[in-house]
Amino acid sequence: MTDSNTTNFAHPSIFILLGISGLEAAHVWISIPLCTMYVIALLGNFTILFIMKRESSLHRPMYYFLCMLAITDLFLPTTILPKTLSIFWFDSREIYFSACLTQMYLIYCFTVVESGIFVAMAFDRYVAICYPLRHSSILTNHLVAKIGLVVVLRGGVLALPYPILASQWPYCRTNIIPHSYCKNIAVVSLACANIHASNYYSLSVKLFVTGLDLFFIAVSYSQILRAIFSLHIKDARLKTFGTCSSHLCAILAFYIPDLFSSIMNRFDHNVPPYIFILISNVYIVVPSMLHPIIYGMRTKQIRNRLFWLFTQKRT
Repeated sequence: MTDSNTTNFAHPSIFILLGISGLEAAHVWISIPLCTMYVIALLGNFTILFIMKRESSLHRPMYYFLCMLAITDLFLPTTILPKTLSIFWFDSREIYFSACLTQMYLIYCFTVVESGIFVAMAFDRYVAICYPLRHSSILTNHLVAKIGLVVVLRGGVLALPYPILASQWPYCRTNIIPHSYCKNIAVVSLACANIHASNYYSLSVKLFVTGLDLFFIAVSYSQILRAIFSLHIKDARLKTFGTCSSHLCAILAFYIPDLFSSIMNRFDHNVPPYIFILISNVYIVVPSMLHPIIYGMRTKQIRNRLFWLFTQKRT
């Protein structure tokens, strides 16, 4: 394995991923919870998709969006975990330059796609609660397909400048990435060039995409809450709000680690670097693990179907 940290090329053929720098001795121990969460994420999301396919009563817009979320939650951690675990278990630190850029693209593509799915799900809840009699006529299968296509295209297009910009910089100092995967800032900070374009674009996506998505979600839920509090029966208010609880929990699981990581990166410079790397891994894996658990516990139709599957196997 190439372990020199000084190179004389503009575009290295390989990068060297250090893993969690500063915690190399604990790599095997760190891999245990990461691998466990990854396996739970895979099993949980495959189970959600299996139930959606088998249960015809779930073939509705809300559950179509949930299928999109489950597919995204399968791909997002898969972009980093196999390579990260190979570093921890087999000391396989090398990654080709093109593979690194591909990983970078996929990470940001699926992250933006997932954020867009949450906006679509918030819109679905808004229509279902504020216009219940027109829900099926407004959110037709054709419209759901269009929304899904726009969400995917938005993620694909907005993620494209990350690898394009990263590929433009000369990497003449080092090819060692002090991270467990090819995160944009970890890669471009190695360049011996002015990388303001990469930094400005990354910040713009964070502010405008995440900010706008959260704004649209907040607007949807302000209207939802307004409709809920206009109900005169307390039980009706609780039941209506309960239909949104799983979506709200999933939103919190997705956005809170990201916001926490962004705040720490920008304002607390005394935190050891390995803390940021651990948070970056947690941000990718934990939401993908929690989402199927949240929807499995909070959605009656999915919960009943799961119970039926387990009882059928026992009998």
